[in-house]
Amino acid sequence: MNHQGVRTAHDIQSPDRTVNSLPGGIVFHKDLESEILKMEKGRGQNYKPRTRHLDPSGQARYTNRLFLQSSPYLLQHAHNPVNWYPWGDEAFSDAKKLHRPVFLSVGYSTCHWCHVMEEESFEDEEIAQCLNENFIAIKVDREERPDIDAVYMNAVQAITGGGGWPLNVFLTPEKVPFYGGTYYPARDGDRGAGAGFLTILKALSGTFHTQKEKIEGSGNAILSAIKGMAVPSSGAFLPTADKIHQAVSFFKQQFDKTFGGVKGNMKFPSSLSVRLLLRYYRRTGDGSARHMAVHTLDKMADGGINDHIGGGFHRYATDEKWLVPHFEKMLYDNALLALCYLEAFQITGNQRFEKITRRILDYVAREMTAPTGGFYSATDADSMTPSGHREEGYYFTWRPEEIDALLGKDESRIVRSYFSVGAAPNFEGRYILHTPVRPDKVAERNHITVNELEEIIESAIPLLYRQREKRERPLRDDKILTAWNGLMISAFARAGFAFDSSFYRETAINAASFILHHLVESGRLLRSYNDGKASHNAYLEDYAFFIASLIDLYESTSDIIWLEKAIYFQSILHVHYGDDLSGGFFMTSHDHETLIAREKPAFDNAMPSGNSVAILNMLRLYGFTDNNTYRIQAENAFQTFLGSDTVNPVAFSEMLIALDYFLDSPKEITIVSANDSTDDAAPFLDVLRNRFLPNAVRAVVKEKDIGTLIERSISSVQGKQAINGNATAYVCEGGTCDLPSTTLPEFIRQIEKTERY
Repeated sequence: MNHQGVRTAHDIQSPDRTVNSLPGGIVFHKDLESEILKMEKGRGQNYKPRTRHLDPSGQARYTNRLFLQSSPYLLQHAHNPVNWYPWGDEAFSDAKKLHRPVFLSVGYSTCHWCHVMEEESFEDEEIAQCLNENFIAIKVDREERPDIDAVYMNAVQAITGGGGWPLNVFLTPEKVPFYGGTYYPARDGDRGAGAGFLTILKALSGTFHTQKEKIEGSGNAILSAIKGMAVPSSGAFLPTADKIHQAVSFFKQQFDKTFGGVKGNMKFPSSLSVRLLLRYYRRTGDGSARHMAVHTLDKMADGGINDHIGGGFHRYATDEKWLVPHFEKMLYDNALLALCYLEAFQITGNQRFEKITRRILDYVAREMTAPTGGFYSATDADSMTPSGHREEGYYFTWRPEEIDALLGKDESRIVRSYFSVGAAPNFEGRYILHTPVRPDKVAERNHITVNELEEIIESAIPLLYRQREKRERPLRDDKILTAWNGLMISAFARAGFAFDSSFYRETAINAASFILHHLVESGRLLRSYNDGKASHNAYLEDYAFFIASLIDLYESTSDIIWLEKAIYFQSILHVHYGDDLSGGFFMTSHDHETLIAREKPAFDNAMPSGNSVAILNMLRLYGFTDNNTYRIQAENAFQTFLGSDTVNPVAFSEMLIALDYFLDSPKEITIVSANDSTDDAAPFLDVLRNRFLPNAVRAVVKEKDIGTLIERSISSVQGKQAINGNATAYVCEGGTCDLPSTTLPEFIRQIEKTERY
């Protein structure tokens, strides 16, 4: 038996093995083989292996350790001929014993280019043999282990100047990276590559064994860069509005005036901070900021990045027009976009933005919500064609004759005109539905009214959806992540308040309850839930996003339990993740697995950084509790991340939203009800539902409960009462209150006062 926990072919005594050897003569030891066979039995006869290597009975020819994991991404690779290990002590122990380099591959289940590399390289038996004989190969799901992903993404960025997924890094047995990149074509010349993956493997294996000093030198240089990138240098002062002005100035310079978003041949919704621009407009009256936000949201909604039939948005667009997306759908993208469209609706009154918000949330409720309440993570870009081939985007695209057969000649002509199904296909011989032409122009071309057009489209969409459902759906990643659920809970909770929707509120409550019941252990959050099991320590973003959602739930429902939970988890975050010396929070807790660097995330990417959201959480909690510790911790974090003249504020757009809150005089709005039902508060709430008031905290309380609420740390209600038996609104700033109001005109005047900068 060798040191990899496997027996070589010479160790096999029994000719009737059930688990086949992997290329390179890798045969698992009896205990591991027994675990695999037990898991195989548990998964049952309906289990379908994802591999092209099948025996005549349809069973997988190869199985590796990933078969024992619950991550959907790791399970996708469980039948590669590669001898994959999950991240853990066993892998690095075997690397040291065998004196082999480690090949670390990081991705996620809905990553298109991860699938491409799997098919080209990890399913290739020759490449698998090279990996199995010369490396210890480790697979990591970046969505379950963002800490590992962050550390080694920094490494690849230091090596290549860029990054992405699949992330492929070569390490020493001590976990130090010495080489890396992203997607590699399998062989020399493939996709125009000079050196293919197989050539790179052979070269690096040789270098590792023959040029030890070179490997050590490269590793030390990269390690130094990683540590420098992991924790930013602390600033010296509190930031001012200049940081916000600088960021907005950059967005103006980079704005695509035609198609919205940031100029470029690829468009990411997160590249332009729509929510920051809306706040900037509110505080400055700068109409160009409002236009950039609204125009971008309109053009995204027109494009193929918007799923016009099923609702929700795809990951990003591969062109400047938002037309051709990568077709995966991520829970976090849709949560953040729902908030963007909701806030744009509140500031503009544009009914289209309300409709899009609802379509996003309805899609998530219908297709991405577990029966137990939590939200699933993502769906794949690729889907199966009738011929049995996996193709990107097939599920979402159409041929004209499919629409004709479904709707009939006249209606199909109008629907095709509306969705620009024209003379030439726009994706792989098929059509991505999009709406670049204004509805009034479409109606005019078809000699009907706009109202008639809307009726035809609204009646056609369910028919198109049901027809699309007859196709094989893209794979769904069913794991439930605390952080991403937090983002979506916020979206449902805020929409539940804005639209006065009990369904949206209940959806948010159910998801939050799921997290509290299934992803809390010994009073602390866990990261991921799948196959009936919760796993992995929570990260900063799990706490920050979930705390934000609990605050949003309190403001949506007025149920004090949600705010108490937010206060509790904020205390856990401070104790286990906080940096009292320099300010801010680390990604991992103090008792987490020790990696080669401990990151303090600050930059906002596709998702806000955990520190950006955590700062705003503390400011909001300060508004409710008047606990000065929150304000001090927020100020320390601002100074750490933004308190330097060399900081580029564009990289901190979500943190600038928190800064906008901090530099404002946030309103503390308390509505005291004179009765038990709080129905008398409804007129005040109806005023608030339609208004964009981002820098405020809101409490609706019963007069008889005020004493209890104060005892439960909600000091903002102190001294408030219902005057003359009428619901009474109090609008305060920094503890100083306007006169209490029992009439709507005075209340509106008070809440609409805006402090400019």
